[in-house]
Amino acid sequence: MTKCFSLIASRNWCLRSSFSSSGLRSTTTDLGDGTVIHCWVPKTRKATRPDLLLLHGFGANAMWQWGPDIIPKFVRHFNVYVPDLVFFGDSCTTRPDRSDSFQAQCVYRVMELNSVKNMRVVGLSYGGFVAYSLAAQFEKAVERVVICCAGVCFEEKDLAGGMFPAKSLDEAADMLLPQTPEKMKELMRVTFVKPPVKTPNCILLDFIDEMNREHLEEKRELIHALGKDRKLSQLPKIPQPTMIIWGDKDQVFPLELGYRLKRHLGDNADLVVLKNTGHAYIVEKAKEFYKQLKYFLLPQVPPIPSSTTTVTATATTATATTTAATTNHHDHHQYPNGNNPVAVAT
Repeated sequence: MTKCFSLIASRNWCLRSSFSSSGLRSTTTDLGDGTVIHCWVPKTRKATRPDLLLLHGFGANAMWQWGPDIIPKFVRHFNVYVPDLVFFGDSCTTRPDRSDSFQAQCVYRVMELNSVKNMRVVGLSYGGFVAYSLAAQFEKAVERVVICCAGVCFEEKDLAGGMFPAKSLDEAADMLLPQTPEKMKELMRVTFVKPPVKTPNCILLDFIDEMNREHLEEKRELIHALGKDRKLSQLPKIPQPTMIIWGDKDQVFPLELGYRLKRHLGDNADLVVLKNTGHAYIVEKAKEFYKQLKYFLLPQVPPIPSSTTTVTATATTATATTTAATTNHHDHHQYPNGNNPVAVAT
């Protein structure tokens, strides 16, 4: 029986309206090779603002993951670009390539066609894999990178080793692409520290119908392409200043992978650990997440040198004392948690 009303479709409409009212417009770009990419771009691009690319993860389309709590804040400071990755939202391809490298190439071509030559990139979960690949392939175009709870340093052997709830790529695909209300609830228990309670099955089914039915097999192939024969030794070291943000209770990609990525990149990266939150910290810790992004992505005016600079973070952040003479590669950026390469925010 055909549904007469969809709460999820209605929510989708509201998010479209929110993006539009935030100064973005919906565009569809045919790349000419069988690939079509949908992307939200600025209605009016301002030359005085940096260009910011936001890459979503698995699950819903880009609008659900980046709005409405994040987008209205970002558009005050950046020219914001929000694509749907291939096989999400209104983006698709007839090509057989399922790699994160291919996703990065598609996004880069869209940014090129929008006359964006330099960008700052934020990748959330699966989007973090794409962001990392983008930074590795197009070094001169990517200025700064934020990797959000994306296990780019994981190896296929970690699955069998018990690091994840899933023991194989097939199990991971089943978990990340739920097809029943029970599987949806299981995924929410894994991604949230405090999962939504008593969500009616009808709403969960509505979400699955709207977000998880289309391109199901292709999305499973994306997951397999991500992990098949993956080895840390084959991962390039990106040269751009990088911020790594992780939830301390992440079960999808455990925190150890954040520390592993920090070790891989060395002094070129800062790791921020958000306390008492999991993989879905963009929801559970939205204000703290935005604060960390803003401090990293927007250069701050450096303070007048003194013997000691005390940085007191308000609200949910910690208090840190740093010596002004101690600097790192992120000069001219003063973080809410001080200049420590590994900072913990609560």
